[in-house]
Amino acid sequence: MAKQWFKDSVVYQVYPMSFQDSNDDGIGDLNGIKQRLSYIHHLGVDVIWLNPIYASPNKDNGYDISDYKNINPIYGTMKDFDNLLQQAHQLDLKIMMDLVVNHTSNQHEWFKESRTSRDNQYADYYIWRDPVDGHEPNNWLAAFGGSAWTYVPERKQYYLHMFAEAQPDLNWENPSVREAVFDIEHFWLDKGVDGFRMDVINLISKPEGLPDVPSPVTSGTTMDFVADGHRLNEFLRQMNDDVLSKYDTITVGEMPGTTPEDAIKYTGLDSHELNMVFQFEHVSLSSNPDVRFGKWNDAPVKLNDLKVSLNRWQSELDGKGWNSLYWNNHDQPRAVSRFGNDSSEFREVSAKMLATVLHLLQGTPYIYQGEELGMTNGHFEEISQYEDIESINFYQEFVNEKNIIDSHTMLRYLDTMSRDNARTPMQWADKPNAGFSEVSPWYAPNVNYPEINAENALADNKSVFHYYQKLIQLRHDFEIIRYGSFESVDTDDEQVYTYRRHYNGQALLVINNFTDQTVIRNYNQNTNKQLLISNYAEDQGTILRPYESKVYLLTK
Repeated sequence: MAKQWFKDSVVYQVYPMSFQDSNDDGIGDLNGIKQRLSYIHHLGVDVIWLNPIYASPNKDNGYDISDYKNINPIYGTMKDFDNLLQQAHQLDLKIMMDLVVNHTSNQHEWFKESRTSRDNQYADYYIWRDPVDGHEPNNWLAAFGGSAWTYVPERKQYYLHMFAEAQPDLNWENPSVREAVFDIEHFWLDKGVDGFRMDVINLISKPEGLPDVPSPVTSGTTMDFVADGHRLNEFLRQMNDDVLSKYDTITVGEMPGTTPEDAIKYTGLDSHELNMVFQFEHVSLSSNPDVRFGKWNDAPVKLNDLKVSLNRWQSELDGKGWNSLYWNNHDQPRAVSRFGNDSSEFREVSAKMLATVLHLLQGTPYIYQGEELGMTNGHFEEISQYEDIESINFYQEFVNEKNIIDSHTMLRYLDTMSRDNARTPMQWADKPNAGFSEVSPWYAPNVNYPEINAENALADNKSVFHYYQKLIQLRHDFEIIRYGSFESVDTDDEQVYTYRRHYNGQALLVINNFTDQTVIRNYNQNTNKQLLISNYAEDQGTILRPYESKVYLLTK
C-alpha cells in the first residue's frame, strides 16, 4: 500500500466559534486558536481542520458563505489567519480548510445578481426552475425541514436549497461555476493551506431532470436520492486535474448516503479524485422507525449493527481506498454520550474504550475538540436552550405545526441527537465560562465544565487526554496500526467488539467491552504477546471489566 502523509496523520477538528475567545466578545476566534496551538501540538496530532471561517451571515453557523476570499470579522482578519497558518506550520501542524461549495449564502454577490433576472452574468449560477401547476418543481424536502424550493417573484421561478432557504445550491452544470470554485481553491492553497474537507460534496451533481423522490418522501430520502449524481466523478476529476493534483494536499469529501462501493469510485487508488470520504452509515444507526422523524430518536445503537457497519468499511476499502475514522464532529452528538456511557462512574473509561476502537482501525482518525477530554452532550431541558437551525426547525415542524409528537419526546430526541451537543464552548478550566471567554459566551458552556476540562486533564496522567496522546503516538510508531489489514472476530458478540489487524508477519488483537458489566472472553491469543495499551491499570487476562479495552501485539 502506498504510504502518503495523510495516511500517517491524525486530524484535530476545531469549531472556531466555540474553541477560544481572545477578544472578549463571547465568540471564539482565530487568535484564540493561535493561543491554543501548543495544546493541540501537545496532544500529538498532525492536522487541524477548521470549520468555516469565511464571511457569512451565520444562518447555519458559517456553512452559508457570502465571500470565500474574506474572513468573517467575528473570527478576525486575513492577517490573523496568515499568522495562525504560519505558527501552525512552525509546529509542524497542517491546516485543512472547510470548503462549502454545494451551496452559498443567499447574501453572496453571485446570488444577489442571479435572483434579479434570467439574463445576467450569474443567472445560471444557481438551480432555478419554473413552477409546475403553480407549485414547487418537484417534491424534494430540505435537510433542515420543509420544501427544498423557494419562490423569487423577480424571476417568477423557484431556486433549489437542499439545506436552509438561506443556502441556495450552486449549479455545477455551469462551467463558470466550476471555474469559480477552482479559483477559490487555488486562492487558499496558494496561501499555504494543506487541503480541504469538502462539505456535502456528493450533492453537487443532481439527478438528471430533477425528478420527484419516490414515496415516502422525507428530508432523509431526498438527500439519499439527490446524492452521488451522474456527473459527480467527472466534476471531482476535473477538480483534481485543474487544482488538487498541483499541490500536496489532504482531501476528504463529506458524502451523506454513500456506500463503500461509491467511496472507492471517489477515493480509489487510481481514481485521481479525493483522498477519503466522510460516510454517515455508523452515525446514522438507530434512526427512528417512523420515517417521518428521520434521525430524531433516542434509541441506543446496537453493538452488532455498529460492528457490521465499521467492519464493512474496513474490509471493503482495504487496498482499494482509504477510510476516515470518526465518532463525532460539529454535526454529531458527543461520542461518549451516544456510543459510550457518560455517567460519572463510566464516562472516562468508556471514552477511552471508544477511542481505542477508532484509533486501532485502518484510516485517518479525526478527533473533535473536547473529545479528548470526554466532553458530553449538553442534556438541555428546554427548546429555548437550543441554537441550531436544524434542531429548532424540526421541533417547530413536529411539535408546533404538525402536532405529531409531544414536546417531551422531541426534547428527548434533541438531547440524544442535536448538533448543539457538540457546539457548546470548549471546556478549558474550572473558571467562569469554562475558561473559554471572560464574558458571557455566545452559547452557554456545559454545566459539567468544573469537573471535565483541559486543565484537570493535563494534570492527571490517567486522564482521557493522556490516553489519546498514547493512542496517537502508537499510530505514529506502528505501521501495523496505519496499514494493517482487518479481520473481524466474533461478529455476533452483542457485548464485546474484537478485531485483528495483520501486517508483515505481525498481528494486533483489539478487544473492547461495550457494556457496564464484567464479562469473560478467551480469544486463544498467541502467548507471544505484548500489551500495547489498556484503559485499566492491570491486565486480568480473559476478564473484561466494564468498558475495558486492551490491545495486544502478537508475534509468531
